[in-house]
Order: sequence, then C-alpha cells, then structure tokens
Amino acid sequence: MKFTDGFWQMRSGVHASYATEVRDVRLDDDRLAAYAAVKRVERRGDTLNAPLITVEAHAPAEGVIAVRLTHHAGKRRKGPDFELPGAATRSSATTRTEGATAELTSGPLTLRLPTEGTFGLEFLDADGRTLTSAGRKGSAFATVDDGSHHMFAQLALGVGETVHGLGERFTPYVKNGQTVDMWQADGGTSSEQAYKNIPFYLSSRGYGVFVNHPGKVSFEVGSEAVGQVQFSVEDQTLEYFVVAGPTPKDVLSRYAALTGLPALPPAWSFGLWLTTSFTTSYDEATVTSFVDGMAERGIPLSVFHFDCFWMREYQWCDFEWDPAVFPDPEGMIARLKDKGLKICVWINPYIGQKSALYEEGAEKGYFVLTPDGDIWQWDKWQAGMALVDFTNPEATAWFQAKLKVLLDQGVDGFKTDFGERIPTDVVWHDGSDTERMHNYYTHLYNKAVFELLEEERGQGEAVLFARSAAAGGQQYPVHWGGDCWSSFEAMAESLRGGLSLSLSGFGFWSHDIGGFEGTPDPAVFKRWLAFGLLSSHSRLHGSSSYRVPWEFGDEAVDVARQFTRLKHRLMPYLYGVAVEAHRTGVPTMRPLLLEFPDDPTARSVDREYLLGPDVLVAPVFTDDGEVEYYVPEGTWTHLLTGDTVTGPAWRRETHGFDSLPLLVRQGAVLPLGADESRPDGEWLDGLELRVFVPAGTGDFTRTVTVPDRTGAVAATYEVAYEGGEVHVTTATDRPYTVTVVGGPA
Repeated sequence: MKFTDGFWQMRSGVHASYATEVRDVRLDDDRLAAYAAVKRVERRGDTLNAPLITVEAHAPAEGVIAVRLTHHAGKRRKGPDFELPGAATRSSATTRTEGATAELTSGPLTLRLPTEGTFGLEFLDADGRTLTSAGRKGSAFATVDDGSHHMFAQLALGVGETVHGLGERFTPYVKNGQTVDMWQADGGTSSEQAYKNIPFYLSSRGYGVFVNHPGKVSFEVGSEAVGQVQFSVEDQTLEYFVVAGPTPKDVLSRYAALTGLPALPPAWSFGLWLTTSFTTSYDEATVTSFVDGMAERGIPLSVFHFDCFWMREYQWCDFEWDPAVFPDPEGMIARLKDKGLKICVWINPYIGQKSALYEEGAEKGYFVLTPDGDIWQWDKWQAGMALVDFTNPEATAWFQAKLKVLLDQGVDGFKTDFGERIPTDVVWHDGSDTERMHNYYTHLYNKAVFELLEEERGQGEAVLFARSAAAGGQQYPVHWGGDCWSSFEAMAESLRGGLSLSLSGFGFWSHDIGGFEGTPDPAVFKRWLAFGLLSSHSRLHGSSSYRVPWEFGDEAVDVARQFTRLKHRLMPYLYGVAVEAHRTGVPTMRPLLLEFPDDPTARSVDREYLLGPDVLVAPVFTDDGEVEYYVPEGTWTHLLTGDTVTGPAWRRETHGFDSLPLLVRQGAVLPLGADESRPDGEWLDGLELRVFVPAGTGDFTRTVTVPDRTGAVAATYEVAYEGGEVHVTTATDRPYTVTVVGGPA
C-alpha cells in the first residue's frame, strides 16, 4: 500500500507516525527492546498525548534476526500464524552495548541501533558491512480516515541491488519497481495475481527478508520510495525477519530451515505424468488407449492422472468414481498398475451441495460458517459449494478418511487443486482471523492431504501436485504453475513464476506441458516438451484438449520419447540434486543468481535456469528454433552435441525440435544411469561417470554421490583428473564406466 503522495506529502486521509527518537533501550542476554517517540522530545510535556512505537528484536534461528514493531499491544491475536518448525526454543542471539549503540548478534548477522537520539536500525554482515537499514521513515504506523490502521517498515536498497522472490509471480522476475500484494487468487499465469504468495524476498546483496504475517502484506519494491523496499500490514503489529547469507544459497537454506525444509518426493514422481485433461471426454477405454499408445510409441510413462470428471458432475467433491464412466474403479486401477503406473486423482477442498458428503458435513459442523451461523455457500465453481473447515481437527480427520478410501483402492497421490478463493466474511471453527486465514487456508489443506499420504504410504512416498501455497508450503511438494495459455509467451511467463518460487524456498516445481488453456500449436508443444522434461517434475495436461504427443504429429512423439528417456538417464544426478533440496532448501531448478551471485548479468536472466549446480537449460521460445541465452563464466559443453561454449557471453543459436541449449559446466562429473525406461530404476546398474574436463586445465577433483531411492547414499566416487588422466576411487564393487569429455587442447 502506498501512503505518500510523492516525496513531500501524504495521500489524502493518511496520517503517518515514524519512529523518530530513542527514549529507552532495554537489553536482556538474548533480546532487546527499544521505545521510540514519533516526534522530537524537547521538554517533559512532549511525552504526553503522543504514541511510542515499541521495537523488539530477537533471533528465532542462527543467522536470522526478527524485528517486531508494535503500536498498541492490546489487540487480541486470533491467528493463524506461520508454523516455524526451525525456530529455536529461545533466542539464539547475544547482546552488547558500546557507547551509545546497542547490538544484537546471531551468527553472521548483527542488528545495531542507537541507545540515544535519532532512531534507526542497521543490519550488518559478519565483516561489519551494512546489508540494509531502516532509516528515518523505516519503522512506522499510519492511520487512515476510513478507520484502518497500518504498520509498515522500509528497508534501504543499495545502488544496483535487485529483489527477487515473493512467491510464484509471473510479472517481471526482478521485482524492483513493482507493487506486490500477498493475496491468494485464482488468476492464471498472466497477471499480477498469484496462487502462491510468499512474503519473503531475496536480495542480490546476500540477505533475505521474511514478513511473518500470513494475511495481506503489501510490498512496494522501490515503487513508492524508490530507494526502499516498503512492506505494510493492516494491523497493530508488524514482524519481519532479516535472514543472513552471505550467499543467496545460504539465505535460502536458513529461510527454508526456519519455515520447513521440503520433503523428498519419491523417485517415481520425477517421471512423465499424463492426464485425461480437464473437460475432455474419457472413460477407461480412453485412458487405456492413451497408456497403451505411449508404450507402443516407446514413450516411458510413470504416472496417470485423472482430472476432475472422474467424479460425477455437480458432485465435487464426493470422492466417488462416476459409475457411468468408471464402473470398476478398483479393477481399472489394478489394471493400470499392472502396466507399471502410479495413479493420481484430482481433488479440491470444496463440497458441492449435490454431493452426498454435503449433508454429512453440514450435520457434523465441518464447514465454514457465516457470521449468522449459516453454512457459507456460493455457486462459483460448484453449485452451492461449502468449504471444509480445516481449523476443526474433526473436519480434517473426516476429509482425510474420505481420501483414505481412494488410497485403499490403489491411488498413490492427489492433485490438490484450488484453495485460493477463500472468503473473509466467515467464521472459522477455531476463531481464526478471516484476513489472515485467506492466504493460510491452503497450507492447512495441503498439510492434511500430505500427512495422510505419509501415514498411509510411508515417508518418502508422499507427493502432491498442488496449485496454491503459503510460506512453509514447500514442505509438501510438488507444486505446479497453474492455468497458463498454450503459447510461447505463456511458456516464458510460467518459467518466470517458477524461478520466483524457487527463490521463495520451494525446492520442486512443475507446469502444464503445452499449456493448459487452448490447444498449442505443434511447435509450442514440442518446445514445451523439452522444457517440461528438463524441469523438476513433468506433466502433460490440458483443459479442453488432450495432450498425448501423437495429437501433435510424429515429430512430437519423437521429442517426447527422446527427452523422457534423457531425464531417466539423468536421474542419478537429478535425484542427488533433489536430496540436496530436501536437506538444504536449495532448489532443484535454480536461477542463475544462485550459482553466480557475483555476476550482474546473471541476476536478471529469466529465460533459462540451472538444473542443479552443473546443468544449464535454456528453453527455446520460438517456432524457428532461434534462441538467445546467456552463458555464465567458464567453459561449458552442449550435452546433446558435444560443442563447447565459453562465457561470460550472450549467444544466439538455432535448434531443431530435438535440441535446445543444454550445457554442462566443465569440471563437472555427471552420473548417468543406463536405464532409460523408468525414473526409479537401479541407478548403479551400468552407471556412467561422464567427466567434463576443461581445455588447458590443471588437476581437479570432484566427489560424486549417487543416492538410492530413499535419498540415502548408494555410492560415492572420488574423481580426480591428474596429469591428463582420470582416476576414480570408490568403495562400491558395482561396475561403472568413465567417459571423458574435453581435455587439453
């Protein structure tokens, strides 16, 4: 929200009060509090009839400093609040005073503020350099003539500093100059709205900021005060965390550890998913023809997904198969599983009035109510639909019990769609604040489904295909990019959203190959296939038309086959990257900023990404195959052609539909599997260690770890390049091969 009218004036009806002068500072061993007057106090009478802003600081985790600004502390906190599973039971900070300055330090991060005179906050790194600061207008509240009360903060932006993240956003990747509101919306992928609003941003200067408020947070990223990031909430209290680096990877690791590290998805989920699409006509014969058609064409398939109309019309959700279309669901699932497939079905948290579950849920009090005590209902999406109240533990258990029936039938995972259209004129079972619950609802929804899967299938076997998320939602992978059009432009905007989400703590992300709305041109579909099968997770899905590759020509079949098999070969590498995401929070799909933080060009690149640390992917967004992409520092080898390129440099190339810029960093050792038929094969059988040796290089060593399908270490290889020869040391007795690419000129 903007409060000012230019630099000098306030907007009509807005009255702002800024922390101006320190009146008192209190230090404990691990926290501090400051009391700031909002005007200069020149005599005793100036302390009357004027507010104080209370500023409290502590460290919820090492390298993270929390700052809480409060005007009136008496407002009852109704919740919900973000879960912070990585928060320490007590502040992990130390305090000290030196002259007229107080400091609170946690790991490599220090907060400094004056104990006398002008108020200000300064955040320093381990070397004493200023990362950011809250200056003369940096800690404040504003009242508006409409009766609303807002707390806001401003943190300084340095010259050339860029801001990234804030959830899955489809607007420009660099957020400088944008107004970004945290408010869940079912807005597709081509507007400022987002399904996944995460009040966390990552700075190119090596720190992050997390606003600990699940409701509407309004960010002005250099868009009101151009040298500041401002964030505001309509509340009496605002709490934000500054997260230390020094590298962007360190920032993400600290943030993800605090809000929840992502679970490790099962290896089978990395294979190709095929769906019925949304409103198309299908029955078991249709599904079988799709599955058999993929097999006949040599395209490995791992998961089949049934979208909404597996249930009867108007009855979403009753979690019962439409008997007119699927008269033998258990038998059908068994027959599909005999073909080696996992099964996913679509769900949402809404219960239509025609559903048999409506009366049951209404009688038991499991739905969200209006202030008058009626069941909240509307006709958007499903006629007379009600909303399951996940703040009620009994309602959550009831919802999970309905899903368990499907798991008992053989279903393996759920597409947890929707969760964004949450009303604010309602009453929640636990008394939650409706504005805070609007964004947070999806967290409870996805958590309920994911925890059921873990309970029934075991840890490491649970996977969602979720559209909406709140902070901490990365714990329940996988998330996909929502409803996009079938065009090159939509393909690019989807990637922007995924890159922003990856810089918001999410380790795994996917998108609808070919686009959701409309029917893609064959060129769009084939280019999107390569992109999709070089993403964390890969799904063929559409709205009103099928996405089986042969609908788009024989060449599309060839492209689907080639890149699916390539992804399977990459699984020893890719699953190792997934394990890293699970353990550290560093995502599988990485913006160049993460690996090359000191490269100014890398900070703004949004049409390519790194798959793990060593593989660069530049999707092609044109029919004719022309692609312009950036090569970071070093020498890189095209995985598909063997050609080498050297950066830093921009390149323009032309690629057929069977190719794209897919570069491996020289000095890397890429473990490749021999089994092209499935993603969860035995990776050590016929493992190839492909060693990329830079021309004219000296000696180097790399440690390569190949996980098993649980994420544990299956084998470790010490690869040394010495005197023009490669030497490998390993404890495993499993045979492997070594391929050397490149070497001295």
